[in-house]
Amino acid sequence: MEIELSRRTLLRGVASAGLVVGAGLYAATPALAVPAPSIASCSTWGARPAKSTPQLLDHKPTVLIVHQTEGPNSTDHSKAHAYSMARSIQNHHMDSNRWIDSGQQFTISRGGHVLEGRHRSLSALKGGKQHVLGAHVGGHNDTHIGIENEGTYHTVTPPDQLWASLVTMCAYICQQYGIKVSNIKGHRDYNDTDCPGNKLYSMLPKLRQEVAQKLG
Repeated sequence: MEIELSRRTLLRGVASAGLVVGAGLYAATPALAVPAPSIASCSTWGARPAKSTPQLLDHKPTVLIVHQTEGPNSTDHSKAHAYSMARSIQNHHMDSNRWIDSGQQFTISRGGHVLEGRHRSLSALKGGKQHVLGAHVGGHNDTHIGIENEGTYHTVTPPDQLWASLVTMCAYICQQYGIKVSNIKGHRDYNDTDCPGNKLYSMLPKLRQEVAQKLG
């Protein structure tokens, strides 16, 4: 009796929801266009503890900033190298720049490995409702989220692995936060710098186009 009542209750609920069960149709939440990519957390790549807890803002970022690290264009595309590179960036930002942590929210190695930069950025991105205050674009850190790309791109293009990860990561960030594809910008659009390099900067229209295609 309990099973039969439960079935009746279920069928009434389905009918009231406007679902056509007999035809094999049902309402479902659409799958996300861009599944979450693999992102190594700060603990995974061996980050130092932040000097103080990065601030979590109760709003979404509205602009995505593309950076270059201006480091060597390494031919080592291993995960171990990517982790070492992330630690080097954090050390420089904390010890030389006197910041509390890595300035950018995310980092991509030349081998295409994606890493969390500043602590709390990965969990905030997955939640899609909060923004970790960074230190990567002067005067705009409360609304701009940043990706550092390993290497220097004034005259050369990023390797294919990095580019593919950059497209996917930008698409995922835009999806999670509702950032307009037109708001994928270069660091030089906001500050007096040549970042992200002349060549990579010239590729931003292509980046926007490929991100839009991935988002469908």
